[in-house]
Amino acid sequence: MEEEKRCFISPQAQIGQNVSFGYNVIIEQDVVIGSNVEIGHNVIIHSGVCVGSFCKILDNVVLGKKPAKASLSATTGGERELPPLELGKAVTVGAGCILYKGAVLHDQVFIGDMASIREDVKIGELTIIGRGVTVENKVSIGRKCKIETEAYITAMSTIEDYCFIAPEVTFTNDNFLGRTEERKKHFGGPLLRRGARIGANATLLPGIEIGEDALVAAGALVTRNVPPRVIVAGTPAKYFRDVPEEQLIENQVFYEKK
Repeated sequence: MEEEKRCFISPQAQIGQNVSFGYNVIIEQDVVIGSNVEIGHNVIIHSGVCVGSFCKILDNVVLGKKPAKASLSATTGGERELPPLELGKAVTVGAGCILYKGAVLHDQVFIGDMASIREDVKIGELTIIGRGVTVENKVSIGRKCKIETEAYITAMSTIEDYCFIAPEVTFTNDNFLGRTEERKKHFGGPLLRRGARIGANATLLPGIEIGEDALVAAGALVTRNVPPRVIVAGTPAKYFRDVPEEQLIENQVFYEKK
């Protein structure tokens, strides 16, 4: 059956029970795939990738891509050896996604079509990454977050649990805009504390901290830290009012107190 589909599956790969393959699938050596996994057409799974049981890998996905360092890149590592890409149980990877070596996706993460997840990224369980989202390297994303269509999460950012990021949001990490060697000492993306929410088309400047349960209005330009439980709006963003009590994360039905 696999020959008819023109698949290549390395003899050194470990394949669980009830795994289905589309056409033109390539699975390299030392790949580990759990049971009850669905793999679509034209999927490439590079050496060492670990795919948990009940995952769905849709068409034209690349898993375990090795990063290439451009000569002028200031944030991508050199030739260091990265750990394998790891997918927990019941992870869904949408069509056309590229997930890099060295990323870890925990159980039930959902990745929408055409998303890119770079190396040294960790994503907590039940988080949703929307269509066309770019998550750059050295990013930590918590559990039960939602990052919507075409958001850009720059390198060296941290997003804690229960955060919401609307479409077309932009994170930044370089106040020097690519000039001077001094900039390399100051790289850092935004830090979103638990339950923070960012409205559509907002831009966050490097190193900004968005407080717990704070809300950034759509289209805002955030140039300074935002205190917990307040709403900011405008360019530059300024205090608008407090977050209503009924909107606080602790009052939501999906919130799980630890």
